[in-house]
Amino acid sequence: MSNAVSALQGASFDGYCKVDEAGLVGMITLRGDLSSAAVAKAVKTATGADIPGQGEITEGVKGRAGWMSPDELLLIVDHAEAPNVVDAASKALANEHALVVNVSDARAVFRVTGAACREVIAKLTPADTSVMQPGMLRRTRIAQIPAAFYLEDDETAVLVCFRSVAQYAFDILSDAAKRGGEVV
Repeated sequence: MSNAVSALQGASFDGYCKVDEAGLVGMITLRGDLSSAAVAKAVKTATGADIPGQGEITEGVKGRAGWMSPDELLLIVDHAEAPNVVDAASKALANEHALVVNVSDARAVFRVTGAACREVIAKLTPADTSVMQPGMLRRTRIAQIPAAFYLEDDETAVLVCFRSVAQYAFDILSDAAKRGGEVV
């Protein structure tokens, strides 16, 4: 069996904000009835987080749960734990109409850090980044690709996209973060 590697193996760019590929991140798509007590319990067990509301991401001791659609969550956990989380959640939801899939190796994650992280993202998306606060998650487009982003804190934006477009995402984020490109 081959060793898991992230899409860009930790690529990094230093500009007026820093852009880093986050490395291996465990990501699980959970689809089902988000009002179900069994789903809430499975999410709490997997991440320690509560079920997020629309446009939210919640944080627990073992990970995060992000609202992706009325019947879909993205669970963000330790990469090595993702298969175990899928197994446990699948068993816990065996009597529910639900789907639990490990999508870790199909996604890439980037962190944009710096006081102007919202500005860097704003250059590439139609989303109003000025209203984004920690705890909010937004599905949108970044240039020509579908993506989701949230703020870990006021100076760290996290962006998730498909692995197949990771190099493109890194390149456009890096271009948007180049020194001299600050919005004044």
